[in-house]
Amino acid sequence: MPLLSTEAIVLHVFDYSETSRILRLATRDAGVVSALARGARRAKSRFGSALDLFAQGTAQLYLKEGRELQTMSAFDVTHARPALGTDLGRFASASALVELVQRFGMGDASEELFAVLTDALDGIVSAAPDAASEAGLAAAWRLVAHLGFSPALTICSVCHTELALDGDVAFSHRAGGSLCQTCAALYARDRTLPAAARASIVAWSNGRRTSALTARDARAHQRLLREFLHEHLADGRALRALDAWEHGGWSAP
Repeated sequence: MPLLSTEAIVLHVFDYSETSRILRLATRDAGVVSALARGARRAKSRFGSALDLFAQGTAQLYLKEGRELQTMSAFDVTHARPALGTDLGRFASASALVELVQRFGMGDASEELFAVLTDALDGIVSAAPDAASEAGLAAAWRLVAHLGFSPALTICSVCHTELALDGDVAFSHRAGGSLCQTCAALYARDRTLPAAARASIVAWSNGRRTSALTARDARAHQRLLREFLHEHLADGRALRALDAWEHGGWSAP
């Protein structure tokens, strides 16, 4: 069984038996991996507090092809990110991103997506509490862009006519994004997307930040993101972290 040493981020942790834990890891070299950490629940575990949610470090994994649950022998933390667990806004934003990665983002190894996730979590850590939603939205749309599912924003999603960025447009999840006036009269639309909101998504998808959002604008953007993901990626399955992020349904971490 080959041993892989790879940089990893802890996405999810749950107890397994009286002494062990199972982790969901985003790794730089093996994509998303489920791994068993034997003895992690013991008082004198060699893992210590290394397995906290959102922690990043070097994981030692014994990989076996075809096995869903791998074995982890060590995890050396380089970046713990405790700030994500002390502020509700940051925790909600980070949890929504982690859900995206677990569900859609890293079935195969992808150094680029791993780098996007690393930058995203660090961006939420450094954001002021009232800017955590904007940082999370920026990171989420950037992840969607790397997945290849970005909505059409600067051209009509049906006829590909260029759209002026300074105007409001019709938006259709099913059609894949913005619609020109002609196509909007022919295709069902879900909403009107204001020019400022469209410009923000364009910026976020390209890794740029914008000015802070009001609480109302943040919820509108969260709803748009959730609806778009449900249409194109979720296959009818609930996105619980995204739903809670939008509606504020979190208990303290």
